[in-house]
Amino acid sequence: MIQMPVTRALPMPNAAQPPSPVSPGRQRRHTLPASEFRPLSPQDAASVFEIEREAFLSVSGECPLYLDDVRHFLSLCPELSLGWFEEGRLVAFIIGSLWDEDKLSAEALTRHKPQGTAVHIHVLAVHRTFRQQGKGSVLLWRYMQHLRSLPCVRRAVLMCQDFLVPFYQRCGFEVRGPCDITLGALSFVEMQCPVRGHASMRRNSGC
Repeated sequence: MIQMPVTRALPMPNAAQPPSPVSPGRQRRHTLPASEFRPLSPQDAASVFEIEREAFLSVSGECPLYLDDVRHFLSLCPELSLGWFEEGRLVAFIIGSLWDEDKLSAEALTRHKPQGTAVHIHVLAVHRTFRQQGKGSVLLWRYMQHLRSLPCVRRAVLMCQDFLVPFYQRCGFEVRGPCDITLGALSFVEMQCPVRGHASMRRNSGC
């Protein structure tokens, strides 16, 4: 323009009830979780960029982040990313970085400012086969809840084109005005959302 994995303790076996035997001819299979949210890593960069390229190049001709940029941010601040995986497959993601000024500038497109208190959301994208299912708004809601667990973060900021403004408004963001950043003929609107207090938003707010 992130919910952290939960480690669950395995239940202790019940001595009075031994494990059920595996019936003949059947093998135990290790299955992937049906749905998982976790921060991304540099190893996810290729999958991230594949989704992003398809989502943005066909619409605007520009990608918010190119492959090297994706690797850059996922190396510097993976905790400010969030991926949604279904059966091990990446279906949607957000990538952010810290920013330390009141408004976004061109420098915000490539920099991570560790002392910043604003998270700049660079990109939110959903795989084409999973669009129109509400996944973008659910992922953004989870991301904002994750940001609440980071003491340094006070707000989230982003830039988007006009047609996306209603989506982000439904998700709790407010318009700040025209963004100072332009890319060729493309202009953007800058939006922000306070992180504190965001938990009061309804998850099913319609976004």
